[in-house]
Amino acid sequence: LKYHTAVKPFLFINRLKFIEGQIIHFFPLQRNRPFMWSLNTYLYGPKDDLKHRLLWREVYSAEEEAQLTALVCEAESRGLTFVYALSPGQDIVFSSSCDLTLLKRKLSQVSDLGCQAFALLFDDIDHSMCQSDTEAFSSFAHAQVTVANEIFRFLGEPPVFLFCPTEYCSSLCTPSVSKSAYLLTIGEDLLPGISVIWTGNKVISRELSPESLAEVQSVLRRPPLIWDNLHANDYDSRRVFLGPFKGRPPGLRAHLRGLLLNPNCEFEANFIPLHTLGSWYKEGKEEGKGESRMEDRAYSVDRALSSALQDWMKELSLPLQPDNQRGAQPKCPITSSRSTGALASDEIPADPLMGQDLKAGEDQVSRSFSHEKTSRRGLCSGRVPLSEVQVQLLVGLYYLPHEHGPPAQNLLQDLTWLKANCHCVSVNGNGKKVEEWRDRAGRFLAACDDVALLHGAVVNSINRAVLYDLYPYIWDLRNTLLVAKAFICWLGERDSRDDLISMILSCHAEPWVFKGGLSGEVQMLLPVGTSTELFSHPPPLFPTSRLYNIRPFQQKDKEVVLKCNSLMFCSPEVYEKYQPLSGVCLCFRCLGASLALCPEYSLVLEDELGVCGCAVGILDVRSFAKRYQATWLPAMRDKYPSRPHGEALVYFHEEQDYPDSLLYHFPSRLRLEALPELVDCSVSRSLLTALLTALKANGSQGVFCEVQPIDGLRMEFLTKLGFLEILRGEARPREGVVLGRLL
Repeated sequence: LKYHTAVKPFLFINRLKFIEGQIIHFFPLQRNRPFMWSLNTYLYGPKDDLKHRLLWREVYSAEEEAQLTALVCEAESRGLTFVYALSPGQDIVFSSSCDLTLLKRKLSQVSDLGCQAFALLFDDIDHSMCQSDTEAFSSFAHAQVTVANEIFRFLGEPPVFLFCPTEYCSSLCTPSVSKSAYLLTIGEDLLPGISVIWTGNKVISRELSPESLAEVQSVLRRPPLIWDNLHANDYDSRRVFLGPFKGRPPGLRAHLRGLLLNPNCEFEANFIPLHTLGSWYKEGKEEGKGESRMEDRAYSVDRALSSALQDWMKELSLPLQPDNQRGAQPKCPITSSRSTGALASDEIPADPLMGQDLKAGEDQVSRSFSHEKTSRRGLCSGRVPLSEVQVQLLVGLYYLPHEHGPPAQNLLQDLTWLKANCHCVSVNGNGKKVEEWRDRAGRFLAACDDVALLHGAVVNSINRAVLYDLYPYIWDLRNTLLVAKAFICWLGERDSRDDLISMILSCHAEPWVFKGGLSGEVQMLLPVGTSTELFSHPPPLFPTSRLYNIRPFQQKDKEVVLKCNSLMFCSPEVYEKYQPLSGVCLCFRCLGASLALCPEYSLVLEDELGVCGCAVGILDVRSFAKRYQATWLPAMRDKYPSRPHGEALVYFHEEQDYPDSLLYHFPSRLRLEALPELVDCSVSRSLLTALLTALKANGSQGVFCEVQPIDGLRMEFLTKLGFLEILRGEARPREGVVLGRLL
């Protein structure tokens, strides 16, 4: 097991006990037994240890020494060989006697702490050498081999000494594995007692074949040690891999010196990867016991996954806390309904609509999860284990880097088909095609609801350690699917509006623009998919299991939306200024016209208590202004005659024009509101993104909105989502600040 980053190494070592007797999983081979596997190795090479790579020349302090000593002793007590890795390749001068002395000093310090196994890593560095190295060595490989051999001898030729080359996979070899001058030098000159690390055909290899490894072995003149990145997720903060060990036939063992599994950064995400790795190893041991026995015991991914799921269910039923202690369930605070207006004393204050993203250190997050502080909008429910169906869904959504599980595949297939065939949903559409579209839309919406329920189940899970590790991922997917669901609902409502089917549903971008696994692929299928700032944000500090839904506005919502919006101001200053001035009339001025003249661009946010927000858009402000002044505004002037000191009513007797320079680049307008006690501002972001998706789908190239200058929280919220101030001076409205963003 290769500890990579983010998670404290003690978490891996101390928690190995929970899989003892179930999984055998740690191994590279000892040097003197090249084909007898030993499952016993833990490699320490964390990128967040500055003295591992960036400050490799510096020795550890007394406090750091104590931590490393404890780590080495803990590994030894559990029968694990502790391998200390160092990465000096970024700035080492290979010909410098000073650098070589510092390297020896550093490894001597670690050796004195009890460590007897080491690794030198030269991965992910530039091939170029400084002038002195060029004069001293015939090649880059020669320089690395010289230093590695010197260190290996200096340490007394330890039984485990690993070397990671700069060309560590087939795709990095020039021009190929068999013709790489770099690898040929490594194979010829590196001492035979040193194991060479290899990742396969790619950095993250989908499969490892005996043929490809035999080629590597012939070049390196020794079996390679596989550094398996199949489940590593440090390269993408939106991805985690819960799927089984796959694509590595047990027959590979004859071509390897060992295998190191580079795990997910989050420990709780590694149960199934490690469990199935153990099954792969144990079933591979039966290869030499007769052909019939091999057929019975051949590694089956499905069988290994099923077994791992059953054992993980037992782990998930334990009340495990993020601090690794099994304890009593935390006391749930008293909550209040929206109608009471009272806030319990042990609750945190509600964050306003446009509240800042909450960030805290690891300890603070852990404490917040443990104490389960919730907002007045959070529901208090008992802690229960995840069901088997929910765990299967969780694994299927976060499967493997090159492969989605069945639930994720179905989601993407349905969304892709619905997007490609949305033209069928119109008054002139074919009946059978429309029925098929609506059936598949219903299936897609139900799948989105299942993910929302899974999100709530993870939040309420009895195993809080799993919540701590997996919540950011399921939270991200829930919010992305909330937008996708709203988009499909909006498409389904267009059957009576043929004039709105000028859809722009293609996103053209380089493949590397999109990350995020399933969330990223769903995002890519949305019209605003290239706007990553709309989707990538840190999760809230205090998770909530409340269910949310975004749907198209319906006429039955008009009264409650207008009533709620009379109170939907996101700061006390704004509320205090405008509430006395007939808030309902102000809402009519701002929202009534949009709801009456273009309801197709109005979306409603609702939760279990009802409507809690809305987003109203105008696709073409120019054409809207003509209808507004010709029909709606005269009626409102008759209904609300102007009176002295009635500022909200005066609004109906003013005309507000926007300059052509604004409308040329930003032809659309929006207004976003949500109740002040809505704590999870991510759903407000999803609501805004859903509206931008609808506007973009019908050809809008830019959108603007007005914000009161004193409304700092809303300004900050919109700025984080890519909105900038676009009108200044005399061109700006009387009081409002105009913010806009291109789509």
